[in-house]
Amino acid sequence: MIRLIIAIILMGAVITGFSQEEKGDKKSNEMLDRLTAKTEAYKTISVEFAYKMENLEAGIDERTDGSLLIMGDKYRLNIAGQTVICDGETVWTYIEDAEEVQINAVEESEETITPEKLLSSYNKDYRSKFIKEDFLYGTTVNIIDLTPIEGKSYSKVRLIIDKEKDQLHEITIYDKNGSTYSYVIKKFTPNVEVPDSSFTFDKSEFPGVDVIDMR
Repeated sequence: MIRLIIAIILMGAVITGFSQEEKGDKKSNEMLDRLTAKTEAYKTISVEFAYKMENLEAGIDERTDGSLLIMGDKYRLNIAGQTVICDGETVWTYIEDAEEVQINAVEESEETITPEKLLSSYNKDYRSKFIKEDFLYGTTVNIIDLTPIEGKSYSKVRLIIDKEKDQLHEITIYDKNGSTYSYVIKKFTPNVEVPDSSFTFDKSEFPGVDVIDMR
């Protein structure tokens, strides 16, 4: 679940360069271009979000809140008793219930999720489609669907974007197994002052935990 959360939040928080090849209708491409223009200049992004995973057939309804701090390929995610810290080369995963921290290297593979990889993939891997204009979250929003060009485990990603602010409100991924994963952006703060130390593991923050180096 942690990888999926990072992927979707980063997908929404740093979506840029999507429509360079104009894969999709003109209206959705123009909206994504405006979103791009606002987010490209951000040095850092702080996001607070509400997460919901739902599968009606299986009777699953999971909800929790989380936060994500991003600076380039560095990030710090807090959700559901876990803290994931990445400095671009190393990933530290603190698991509260187990009272342990796992250390892994960031591996360059197709499965590895990084902001840089998401930025470079959006202009070739998805087709955009404007669905409709609606009134949600007390404001007028535009709804856009992103459909993967090649086979994925999910059928589409839906973005709900504030029409006036060109800012994301909600991201929903539709899995082919019938599950939906929704992320509602509760607070989005760009260009926050963040020390580099936020993206490295400080054992003093987690006293008494076991450290397991899996590199």
